[in-house]
Amino acid sequence: MSATVDQKRRKYRNKTAIVDGVRFDSQKEAHRWGVLRLLQRNGLIRDLQRQVRIPLRGADGKPLRFVPSGRAAFYVCDFAYHDVPKGVDVIEDVKGVQTPEFKLKRAILASQGVEIILT
Repeated sequence: MSATVDQKRRKYRNKTAIVDGVRFDSQKEAHRWGVLRLLQRNGLIRDLQRQVRIPLRGADGKPLRFVPSGRAAFYVCDFAYHDVPKGVDVIEDVKGVQTPEFKLKRAILASQGVEIILT
């Protein structure tokens, strides 16, 4: 079952949701999780994962680092899975608003050959 979590007003007015004991940043993301779980039960996708960290790399292939902390830069996708009929791995993000940071990270990943599907 799904339940809305009480919270203060959020920047993009999304409302968190809990489905099967798992907290999601938005009701839209929680709904997509339910759809993906159904697809997995029916054998159309497999290896469904949430919040997968993908390292961001520069043109030289070395990991990008934040300045001045020196920490490695990552993109955290909402969902990752294997699409069985198409035979491809999918990185998916549920977005209501495409922020400048998201657009930058998406471009960096595209240069690495990683495509992000928006739902």
